[in-house]
Amino acid sequence: MDKRMRWFEAVADCEQRGEPYVLVTIVGVAGSVPREPSSKMVVTGEQTYDTIGGGHLEYLVTARAREQLAASRFETQLEHFPLGASLGQCCGGSVSVLLEGQRGSDARLVVFGAGHVARALMSIMGQLPWQVTWVDSRADSFPAELPANVRRYHTDDPVADVAELCGDAHVLILTHNHQLDYDLCRALLNADAACSVGLIGSQTKADRFRQRLSHRGYSEAQIDGIRCPVGRSDVPGKRPMEVAVSISAELLSLAADEAPRSRRRGVSWPALRDLMKQGEAVAATEPCAENTTPPVEAK
Repeated sequence: MDKRMRWFEAVADCEQRGEPYVLVTIVGVAGSVPREPSSKMVVTGEQTYDTIGGGHLEYLVTARAREQLAASRFETQLEHFPLGASLGQCCGGSVSVLLEGQRGSDARLVVFGAGHVARALMSIMGQLPWQVTWVDSRADSFPAELPANVRRYHTDDPVADVAELCGDAHVLILTHNHQLDYDLCRALLNADAACSVGLIGSQTKADRFRQRLSHRGYSEAQIDGIRCPVGRSDVPGKRPMEVAVSISAELLSLAADEAPRSRRRGVSWPALRDLMKQGEAVAATEPCAENTTPPVEAK
């Protein structure tokens, strides 16, 4: 990511790549301040983009934002900062700041195989906030350009890399080789670390794989964890893009089932009320910033 980006460019980039970030907005000021309301900046775990005025205020706000990111608290917070000696700034005014934590995406997808369906799927996943790893043993199978959230992974032995790649990820097996599909299924069942496993193929292929895996000693519950045919049954069609739409719809449904959702969200009314009272109290005790011109003596 280019550190010179403006805040809105950084938001778009983080959303595209699925990177968590905090959008910081000045929502209110009183007295003399370094920046005006609606000034914004973006804070990620490694970088900041744009500015709300610099100095110790920006340093402290950045630290608060990174505390949120480190604790995975993707919530909305209001903070009030008097710009006095305690903050190391001499403006003398006060600033109210809104911190909006955005989780980006912790949804990860690993796709084995770079055939027609996988290519169609990448055109869809590239527009969604998922982090995608695309695996194939054929280096020339990948297109020259990939979406920002898609990482190509060329390997001579995809099966050996399953444990490294697939932990806490949704996995799709879309390869050109049935034996490789079967070996990947076994490796994924042995690792038992993926969020879900989908296998492209017909019901006949599913029945054959189920029988082979059962003979290898895998339990019925383990085998049931592999979705084959993959995709939603209510989305018809056999063209690559139709299959890709069906698969992506299923993935979104699986991810939605995992996402926690608290009953209370955003900033509570008591927090807003308290912040308004703080701002009113500061404004009442500070000289008006606009009235700084000394009076003209009468002649």
